[in-house]
Amino acid sequence: MAAPAAYADIVVGQVAPFSGPQAVTGRAMRAGAKLWIDDVNARGGIRGQRIKLVTRDDGQKPEETVRLVKELIEQESPIALIGTVGTSNLEALKQDGVLEKTRVSIMGAVSGATSVITARGIYPVKASYREEVDRLFKQLSETGRLRVGVVFQDDGLGRDAIAGAQASAKTYGITLVAQSGYARNTTEVTKAVEDMVKAAPDVIFLAATTAAAIEFTSRYQTAGGHAGLYGMSIIDVQALLAKLGPERARGFAFSVVLPTDDRQDREVVREYQRLRQSAKDTSELSSRSIEGFIAARALTKALERTTASGPQALSDTLERGFDTDVGGHRLTFGKGQTPSRYVDFAVLGTGGRLVR
Repeated sequence: MAAPAAYADIVVGQVAPFSGPQAVTGRAMRAGAKLWIDDVNARGGIRGQRIKLVTRDDGQKPEETVRLVKELIEQESPIALIGTVGTSNLEALKQDGVLEKTRVSIMGAVSGATSVITARGIYPVKASYREEVDRLFKQLSETGRLRVGVVFQDDGLGRDAIAGAQASAKTYGITLVAQSGYARNTTEVTKAVEDMVKAAPDVIFLAATTAAAIEFTSRYQTAGGHAGLYGMSIIDVQALLAKLGPERARGFAFSVVLPTDDRQDREVVREYQRLRQSAKDTSELSSRSIEGFIAARALTKALERTTASGPQALSDTLERGFDTDVGGHRLTFGKGQTPSRYVDFAVLGTGGRLVR
């Protein structure tokens, strides 16, 4: 860069969906990351260098993710990327090899698929989908709810969740009475609703993204379905609550892989809420934003540990591995390492209140 290193911006890029069905996730991740980055800059940045967040909208189309990541790296020379959304999108980057060639890492990748967690240079900040599914099925077996239907997005996310469901079903004596997919990046859940009403499971496990989960829940209730609904952690529960209303959303259960707003015992939650209260624009902040916030905090911790400049030095820091505590959320980085194994469950109660 033309400016002296002491005054140059540290560029962090985000290629994610800011339009289309998954825009709610991309925007929430961006808003959460920006909340922390703005605070870091207000306190003088990293060793006197401000962090500049540069974004591109991929509409969650894998080919656009690859194209825009290459464009952003060439035009902006980021030290790292943050908050790319989608298993298929991240798999496309892995297959293309651009991250390995450039040694640019992605912090806070939004996927818990095995193919993503084991990819070089890609670092989620939460537990894997397999961990989520296994904990859910264990809990269902303990409560005697043994007939389960699965609604899944027909892509890498869904395939990973289905594989986990099949393995955990055998372990815990659960019968998968129906499995029904919907096309990626759509809310075309008509067949899934019909399949689940016909199968009448005790519980429906939603390996689905936010917009599709909301559409399925609404249509399934309208069709007279009565099964308990369990969503994956990737579903923005605040968005679901806002769309369906407290009464229709009541009873929706979901896995929790990051600290939630009610966890005042976690410093990261208290800090997030403090900064949110003082932020000028909170329109895009939602329950998913804490993931972007934690990702940005983890990235700054990695930058503080990296003495040399450039993406390769940061990549070396992450691959060598280190344990860190992001305000009560512990993360372990390292090549092929699952950063977190924390999985809990919550349900929306009366008036939209979160119940554990």
